[in-house]
Amino acid sequence: MHLFKGKIVKYGITHKIRGMAQDDQFKKLVSHCKEYGFIFQSSEIYDGLSATYDYGPYGVELKNNIKQYWWKSMVQMHENIVGLDAAIFMHPSTWKASGHVDAFNDPMLDNKDSKKRYRADQLLEGYMEKLELKINKEVKKAKKRFGDAFNEEEFRSTNPRVLANAEKHETVRVELATAMTNGDMEALGALIEKYEIKCEISGTANWTEVRQFNLMFSTQLGNIAGSESKLYLRPETAQGIFVNFLNVQKSTRQKLPFGIAQIGKAFRNEIVARQFIFRMREFEQMEMQFFIKPGTQKEWYEYWKTKRLDWHKALGTSPDKLRYHDHDNLAHYADAAVDIEFEFPFGFRELEGIHSRTDFDLTEHQKLSGKKMQYFDPVTQESYVPYVVETSIGCDRMFLAMMGNALQEETVPDAKGNDSTRTVLKLHPALAPVKCAVLPLVKNKEVLTDKAKEVYNKLTASFNCQYDEKDAIGRRYRRQDAIGTPYCVTVDFESLDDNMVTIRERDSLKQERVPIDKVRGIVLEGIDMGSLF
Repeated sequence: MHLFKGKIVKYGITHKIRGMAQDDQFKKLVSHCKEYGFIFQSSEIYDGLSATYDYGPYGVELKNNIKQYWWKSMVQMHENIVGLDAAIFMHPSTWKASGHVDAFNDPMLDNKDSKKRYRADQLLEGYMEKLELKINKEVKKAKKRFGDAFNEEEFRSTNPRVLANAEKHETVRVELATAMTNGDMEALGALIEKYEIKCEISGTANWTEVRQFNLMFSTQLGNIAGSESKLYLRPETAQGIFVNFLNVQKSTRQKLPFGIAQIGKAFRNEIVARQFIFRMREFEQMEMQFFIKPGTQKEWYEYWKTKRLDWHKALGTSPDKLRYHDHDNLAHYADAAVDIEFEFPFGFRELEGIHSRTDFDLTEHQKLSGKKMQYFDPVTQESYVPYVVETSIGCDRMFLAMMGNALQEETVPDAKGNDSTRTVLKLHPALAPVKCAVLPLVKNKEVLTDKAKEVYNKLTASFNCQYDEKDAIGRRYRRQDAIGTPYCVTVDFESLDDNMVTIRERDSLKQERVPIDKVRGIVLEGIDMGSLF
């Protein structure tokens, strides 16, 4: 018996442990990422740089596979969506038109005792999460008490404690949304005082006033149009798409509706950058802006909500770990917005956003630049500024979601039939960093290692393959399980005579003897990304 991710695992049967700290789950995930070469702290030999990370040998492969899955499904599978790779540096007027110079702020406050800085809205959201936990705790207690006779819907609608916490949760939600919509820093401070929210470090409520903090990184460029100007590191990739709208439309002869997709780096001077790679100051976005005729935005907004949730489910992610969360506080450019949230080890958080951006961006760029950003409709013979529906997902957050979802610890039989513990990364084979490992049964046997390398050389041109001869075969299997390799090919002494090998499947542990010439086809079929579409 052992503990992992808040569960008891015994003889292949998993039981959830109530009350185990989510921090323990998260620490194991972070530790695994470093130990097995997925993610390292940036500049670690100099004690690291806060909220910046480097992707290691297996991390970069997984991240590239996630990007490939997104690109194929978004661009390759849609004839009316094309790609773009815009520059990180853009003319400073871009960010004036988009509203980032004046309005890209977060509400900040400091605890005077701990000197720790917080976002006011996140403190209130954390308070709301505690209320949700209290409600769920009451529901779990009642479910245990009443068993099969328990009616959860009726309990939630009648239990006094549940109703009181639900009412308080709704009150805080409305108050927070109102304060954020109005940009009222004083009201946010009053709410933190009203609900007696304390610093997690000092345990005190000795706060500074709430104030706005602009999130853009800036630097200085030489001469732009005869004046010394600030140059910004882009805080989002979307504006590179908007300023290129007509360039792309005319060069590709696209008709509305059509989309422009982009994967690229963005930079935000986050007040509270925490939770590993969930919130960083340098991150990667996968965004698509879908240009449509005004008046059709509701239809396309609903279409992309469903389409994007299906994309996540196709990877085998349980629907219980995904949910929609409608925005209470809409951005200045949006008339509708929803997040697809994933249940990370630290709770449900935003993974992807779908936003109906109206015609705000193109109209503002048209005003400030003096250049028309209109589409001529050949059917209606009219020109107009298109509306936009955006899908935007953080690549780093998707990476963290896939790692958290896949990392498991199991009790399985070893070669002698005894119970053995293995840590396994059950990534979808299409995303796995290494697709196949070739293992000679024993090392220091030249005839075996030569044969194994011959097999490896036949496979490595078709997919990412790894050769490993160090340690006992059982340990090598465990090492491959830990990095998520879906197939292991073992070359033994019989292989020298019959030209066959044993192929082992990661999740089922099934082993099958197959001809060497069939290994490539078996692996290609198992890792085919096309099966996801």
